Amino acid sequence: MKKKAVLAGGTGFIGAFLEKKFCESGYEVKVISRQAPNINWQDTDAIISALEEAEILINLAGKSVDCRYNKSNKEAILLSRTKTTNILGNAISQCKNPPKLWINSSTATIYRHAEDRPMTEEEGEIGSGFSVDVAKAWEQAFFDFQLPETRQIALRIAIVLGKGGGVMTPFKNMVKYGLGGAQGPGTQKFSWIHVEDIYRIITFLQEKEYLSGIFNCSSPNPVTNAELMENLRKAMGVKAGLPSAKWMLELGAVFIKTETELILKSRWVIPERLVKEGFTFEYSRIDDALHQILS
Repeated sequence: MKKKAVLAGGTGFIGAFLEKKFCESGYEVKVISRQAPNINWQDTDAIISALEEAEILINLAGKSVDCRYNKSNKEAILLSRTKTTNILGNAISQCKNPPKLWINSSTATIYRHAEDRPMTEEEGEIGSGFSVDVAKAWEQAFFDFQLPETRQIALRIAIVLGKGGGVMTPFKNMVKYGLGGAQGPGTQKFSWIHVEDIYRIITFLQEKEYLSGIFNCSSPNPVTNAELMENLRKAMGVKAGLPSAKWMLELGAVFIKTETELILKSRWVIPERLVKEGFTFEYSRIDDALHQILS
């Protein structure tokens, strides 16, 4: 009988990649999503059935934060994370043979704006503001469940890079149209992770059955925004790019219906626990990651 993996919110960029990788590894993959023909979030019996005897549940569900933070979007961002987490926890509680491991997404933006020192799981300082409040509520919803037969891990995921999705499309367009210089001060840290390493981290944690709790899911080598754009220009063969001042970004964000926090917040996050456990990154350096993505 095939081993089973369940992907909740599994139709996005990361979920589609993980589904492909787990299928290639011989797993039967069940996807929970609002999109047919997948298991619907309202179908409790089908969710419980999918989770029965699963090796692993990975929850990626949540409305994209690439939008304006108005009242309705804020509510949707929060509820799409906490409500789905609660649905899954309650379903696991009703399983006769629950999943061995439940990995729930969280976000590296839970830490404060940091340009003075890196944030680790043990010594990182939690920030403030809407995005941080969402992250805290998300993790609390997850860890509020006490599931004796299911190991629980929250991944504080940095900005995800990979082919065919994520943030690469807007970044490439900026370089392509001559706006590939530093954004804002350019000194803000850019913590990132290659999507291939997300899969490798998940399988690593799956094998290490004694591990649980919170893990930073990021490359050990974050860069500044200016270094990111320089490496991207180099990878794309573009010699120069105009910088974007903060006021320009604020104005542009209104037009494209997003928030400048996604670019201007300094995320300096280090995967201390993974490194201590001996995990090795396939893509630890930004130049190697960009070369693979753009090849």
